[in-house]
Amino acid sequence: MTRREVLRGAAWTAAAMGFPLGADLYAQEISPVMAALSKFMSEARDRALPDKVVEEAKHHILDTFAAMVSGSELPPGVQALKFAKAFSMEKGYTVVASKLLCGPIEAAIANGELAHSDETDDDYTGGGAHPGSSIVPTVLALGEKEGISGTHFLRAVTLGYDVGMRAFKTLSEGVLKDTHNLVGSMGSSAAAGCVLSLNQQQMRWLIDYAAQQAGAGIPVWRRDTDHIEKGFVFGGMGARNAVTAALMIQMGWTGVNDVLAGPDNFIVSYAPKGDPAAMIDKLGERYEVTLTTLKRWTTGGPIQSPLDALQLILKKHPFEPDQVKEVVVRESTSAAYTVNNREMPDICLQHMVAVMLIDKTASFKAAHDKPRMQDPEVLRVRAKVKLVPDEEFEKMIPKRVAVVEVTLNDGTKLSERVESVRGTPENPMSRDEVVAKARDLMDPVLGKDQSMKLVDRMLNIENVKDVRELRPLLQRG
Repeated sequence: MTRREVLRGAAWTAAAMGFPLGADLYAQEISPVMAALSKFMSEARDRALPDKVVEEAKHHILDTFAAMVSGSELPPGVQALKFAKAFSMEKGYTVVASKLLCGPIEAAIANGELAHSDETDDDYTGGGAHPGSSIVPTVLALGEKEGISGTHFLRAVTLGYDVGMRAFKTLSEGVLKDTHNLVGSMGSSAAAGCVLSLNQQQMRWLIDYAAQQAGAGIPVWRRDTDHIEKGFVFGGMGARNAVTAALMIQMGWTGVNDVLAGPDNFIVSYAPKGDPAAMIDKLGERYEVTLTTLKRWTTGGPIQSPLDALQLILKKHPFEPDQVKEVVVRESTSAAYTVNNREMPDICLQHMVAVMLIDKTASFKAAHDKPRMQDPEVLRVRAKVKLVPDEEFEKMIPKRVAVVEVTLNDGTKLSERVESVRGTPENPMSRDEVVAKARDLMDPVLGKDQSMKLVDRMLNIENVKDVRELRPLLQRG
């Protein structure tokens, strides 16, 4: 007989004899992985972080807030604010880029939707994860509830990346068709537990509740041309799941002690060949926030490398669009599929390449100017752009390798290959570049003075005694 059959038989025997069955016999067992993970999570609030990790966490928090602010004027953001208004209350929790206050769960949903109103927020280079868009809204909502310090905020966010991305790496080779909610629910729940200072036992139950919600999500969002459902799946859903679960556990709800081990556990259910030990691999040594990409350009991830390559060409050999005969972009087959002649400007490679050829850059405004997709000048240049899927580049994922080849009318051929796009861990953005991007996103909405004050506050967040102090800077004036 298997161990599972023995335990199940013992349970039936106990029931037949009238013994109480408050929990299955195997439900109370705790594996070494769960013991280590829950201990690490429960101690995260008081664990100092290396200086490099602190700096990276600040960049990702600022970048996510900037995405929320800029997203407020896009269709998904408008719907997020409409949702928040329906549940607004006099005393509540901040909804970014508005004067609205609502409950913590509603605020988390709205801010998560704002954070992924477009392709501005951070992502994992190989795809399948946008951790900041759910983790930061979660920490903001519960952080206001608890009045946590800026240092506590940093540590909660960092823990969220550590747990969320390890869940991704543990289960991504399994049967899950889409991993964005997996990262959001697991990472944001860990961050939520840290904000609420849950103890080791409570963290085990929290992971259980997170896992129960993390399997949801199917990639039909690819058909969502309005980006509204996508914003919920990537941002709002994980934040909602996390805030709900953490508040229930804080109020006394209980669950299974170890959802990572035993019969029908989380790993076996979604990745039968997955190793639970990956959930604790190098915890405290490898910080996932430092391995997550900040996007230099406010476009879909697969467009980042081609834009980098084209900008390098333009800097070395300046030319005008009417001098161009043809532009050939080569990148992985999966990347090409995602961005090939899409309806949305920020996810359409041919359009964004044309925009950069004309503007010599790719601003947030240009990436979201849908009417410009019908501009005759843009269409003339776009007709010169050819996208070629490359199976060899597909084998190099998670690196998003791209080659851009420009042929001018006089026969001149210019080429550039990018293997580590700006903003990736191998080629990180500087603080000045992070700030410049944030200002580009926030200045038009908040105004230059307020935007700069928010940037300064985020870059010195360890000096914030209570995150509620951030509300006036996050709200629209």
